[in-house]
Amino acid sequence: MFVKSLAIVAVAAVAAAVPTTAPSYQNKNGTKSTRPKVILDNDWGTTGFIPILQALKANWDVVGVVSDTANSWALQCGLHALATLEIGNLSCIPVYKGSDYPILNTPELFQTWELVHGELPWQGAFAPENLTNEALGNDPTSGDPNRISKAALYEGYPNTTFASNTLSGAEFMVQQVRKYPGEITIYSAGALTNIALAVRLDPTFARNTRGLIIMGGYLDVNLLMTTGSVLLADLQSDINLIIDPEGSKIALGADFPNITVTGNAANQVMSDQGFLDEIHQVRNAYTDLVHKYYGTIFPFWDETAAAIMVDPNIVTNSTDFYVDVDTSYASPSYGNIRAYQKALAPKAQTLRKIKYPLSIDGAKLKAAIKASLQYPPQICPKKA
Repeated sequence: MFVKSLAIVAVAAVAAAVPTTAPSYQNKNGTKSTRPKVILDNDWGTTGFIPILQALKANWDVVGVVSDTANSWALQCGLHALATLEIGNLSCIPVYKGSDYPILNTPELFQTWELVHGELPWQGAFAPENLTNEALGNDPTSGDPNRISKAALYEGYPNTTFASNTLSGAEFMVQQVRKYPGEITIYSAGALTNIALAVRLDPTFARNTRGLIIMGGYLDVNLLMTTGSVLLADLQSDINLIIDPEGSKIALGADFPNITVTGNAANQVMSDQGFLDEIHQVRNAYTDLVHKYYGTIFPFWDETAAAIMVDPNIVTNSTDFYVDVDTSYASPSYGNIRAYQKALAPKAQTLRKIKYPLSIDGAKLKAAIKASLQYPPQICPKKA
């Protein structure tokens, strides 16, 4: 009884530390809203659902979820999204499949680039096809983008389906931003392909959002990739941008009201077994998955971006600068960002100024993750 009481007190403390009501903001029509809207685009996996729960826990309206091709193909990632929403009775959130391919890049082009400039420690969807690995429980890479690996869906195969067979993820984004001008934040923790396509579909898309926040955009990490383990090099490789350099350049050059590039700060807080055990003190479908499959070798990448989105006060130090993306296929920096101060920025192109967090409050991040997992909001009607 005493232990149980302590647990209740601890949970109450965490809940008090995490904001459950988003701050008010001004809409384009001049009215005030206390519930911001977000579309989350990601290369979803078995434990990739945490940013969705973070947004819901902060009382954001999750307008929809879009899958992209980065860690695996957009179809497989979309199935992960459908399945993980389903296990938490969140299937009322629509899921749209994004583009199969980046703007220009393909597995063949990517692998040829590696032959000249060196292999990336993590190649995502463009790693060579390996059907044996897929049978052992890995997501599909290369080959047919419509191939499904059921063995990799540790959360189970979804009974639900994509919200549309005809409306793409990019078209869904454009449609919703037109419906809610000035209200929707675009969150991207995978490739930026769908955002780039939305920008090209509608020239007013970017400026009519509330802003863009992305996971990716590392700076000055090349030395870290030369020493230590291959895993350390993996933590510094920018696959989200590298898999679609042209899409990244289009998205980060668009006229969003504001752009936040999470960058190096996303590597600050690592997962560890003690924290996973702490999360699992409250048992539900989500804490079970995270405890079993999240692992302890990666930082809380996507979760950091989501935490900054819903509570910018988590950032303890930041800067801003103008950003470009290297789209020269012959360059060893193909797909990486390049930062400029205004006085030295290129004159032949218009670059956007972005916000770049340098450090975050790790305790706040962990509290937000824990609260969203242990007590995920129930926004959908209960199943009969």
